[in-house]
Order: sequence, then structure tokens, then C-alpha cells
Amino acid sequence: MISQIVKNDLKPLTLSIDHGKYTTEILEKLGKAGAFRHHIPSQNNGKLDLFGTIADMAVVSEECMSTGFMMWAQTVCAWYIENSDNEWLKTDILPKMVEGECFGATSLSNPMKYFAGIEDLKLSAEETEDGFIINGTLPWVSNLLEGSKKHFFGSIFTVHGKNGEENRDAMALIPCDLEGLTMKQMVQFVGMEGTGTYALIFDNAFLPKKYLLSDPVQPLLKKMKAGFILLQTGMAAGVIQGSINEMNKSNLTLAETNAFLDDSPEELQEELEDAIEFIQDLCEAPYTEGEDYIKSVLEARLLGAELCKRSADSVMQHAGAKGYIVDAAAHRKQREAYFVIIVTPSIKHLRKEIARLEEAA
Repeated sequence: MISQIVKNDLKPLTLSIDHGKYTTEILEKLGKAGAFRHHIPSQNNGKLDLFGTIADMAVVSEECMSTGFMMWAQTVCAWYIENSDNEWLKTDILPKMVEGECFGATSLSNPMKYFAGIEDLKLSAEETEDGFIINGTLPWVSNLLEGSKKHFFGSIFTVHGKNGEENRDAMALIPCDLEGLTMKQMVQFVGMEGTGTYALIFDNAFLPKKYLLSDPVQPLLKKMKAGFILLQTGMAAGVIQGSINEMNKSNLTLAETNAFLDDSPEELQEELEDAIEFIQDLCEAPYTEGEDYIKSVLEARLLGAELCKRSADSVMQHAGAKGYIVDAAAHRKQREAYFVIIVTPSIKHLRKEIARLEEAA
């Protein structure tokens, strides 16, 4: 069913999405087809199948990684709720998100960099009896719609301690229609433009405590970290396969000269299949504790990014001048692949974290 949705519904929209059209149409269809359900045991008859979600995401990303990225945002937001202790969110919001009736975003780029010592946390809050008053700005969060009651994003903020207590970090699900939240589209991107990406400005925005995912945040982060990172490999696998497909098309007429290029489609295909096996093994037990496991997860994500980098370079060289034609598929694959390289955690972030774990060992 996922392949049919990609062929019949997504493919006709790929160019318009690449030019900036944000639509939830495909996400709704994917949700009804079960693409967001595999990794959510409470909505999947008790079964945890993280790789099933990754495989569906790869099929979507092979055609349009903007949609694959929105699918990742959706599935990760559901992963937040599933791993929280908030029964109201699990009962009221999670089923709708899994079915594609509500839409989710991650909003953890800044917090991930914060926990890695790369930048400061951008949101802070004052606690009241009934909720939190949040202030601050997040530059880019995707898969959102301004003022929508159906769009949510997970976010982490520092809660200022009272009466001499230390500050702590908490995480909550935030609706896009929250009073005091302003959403602005500040820039235009060269790729991934049709992903509903906004700057979020909190000005004394009051969030009721019923939206809390974890306070303090550390127990939830520890539980969902591996799944969060592994789910990104679905984007990587899909765009690499899409690049290989375009290389094979180019070789129908240019195979003789393309044979002198590095990273042939056959070589990349073999490496991709090996990487997918590695990822599938890691998905068997995403709650495994210990730094050896999380290091392997980071290495799998890094492997996907590095294969994206090589495929991005090779797909354009295989296409030659045709890759420079407006709306050329090879150029779109290059732009999509580079998003996997730079999206948090980026290659440099991943290498930093892996080096830290190696030094600690």
C-alpha cells in the first residue's frame, strides 16, 4: 500500500512539494495505510517494529525526501508520546497522530546540540501551579501549520528553579494554536522547502501541564534516544536508493564514460544493503542500555550520512549537464541527500559524540 501511495499520490506532487507546497494529504494517506504504527506498540497490538517504520519511510524518501522528512517528524513525535508517562496524550492525541488525523514535529535540534555542549537551550519557562509560561525562539521547526489545532511539536525548555532550587529541563508536547506562540516563515530554502518549516517565537506562552511529556526530561531522553536517531536512517536509505535509481537511468546512455567515475550504482547498492542489515539488527532492541549500543546507533546514522554524501556527489556526475536542468531529479536528490548530512545530528555532531564515547571508554 505504501508503494501504491507513493506511485499514485505522491509522485504527481513531488515537484510542487520541492517548490514549496506544504500538504498533509500524503501523510493522511500514509497514516491510514499504517505507516506510522509499526513502532508504536500501544497502537500496534503490543508489537514494537521500529524497522517497519524505517522501511516505509525509505520507500517514501526514495521518491520525495521532503515527504520522508515530514514522515520522520510525525513518527518521532509519536515516539515521544509512546515513551512518556502521560496517559492523556496517549489516549487523546497519539491514536490520531498514528492514523494521520493529527500531525507532529520534533523540535529537538536545539536541545540535542545543547546536550552535546554545542549551543545553549533556547527556551525557558517559569512554572505555575497549572502550567508553564514559556519564552524564547526556535529558528526552524518543520511539519507545522500556523495556528493549526491538529499540529503539535515536542519541545524541551529550562524550568527556572524557585526558592533556591536548581534549574531543570522538561519536555512537553506543544500545540500550534497555543496563545503567545507566533509562527513565522523567515527564509526560503534551496531544498526541503515544502516541509512546513517555521521559526517559533514564544512570548509568555502559557502551556497547561496536561501537555507534559517528562519533567525532568532525562528519563524520557534516555528511553527514546536510540529510536529517535535510528528513525532518521529511513530518510538516508530512501534518498540513497533514489540516487542509485537516477544513476542507473543515466547509465542507459552514458554507461561507457560513467564507468570511470567513483561510487558506481552497483557499489553504492551493495554498501546500502549492508548498512540496512546493520540498522535492522540495531532496531531489534532500541531500549538496550549502555554506551556501546548507543555508539553503534550513532555509527549507523553516520554511515547513512556518509553514504548520502557520496551518492549526492555521484548522482550529479552520472547525470552530467542534464543534472543542471531546472527540476532535474539528480539535482533534487543531491539537495535532499545533503539535508541528511546537515540535519541534527549532522556529520560533525555525530563524529563529536562518537569521539566523546570513545574517549570515555
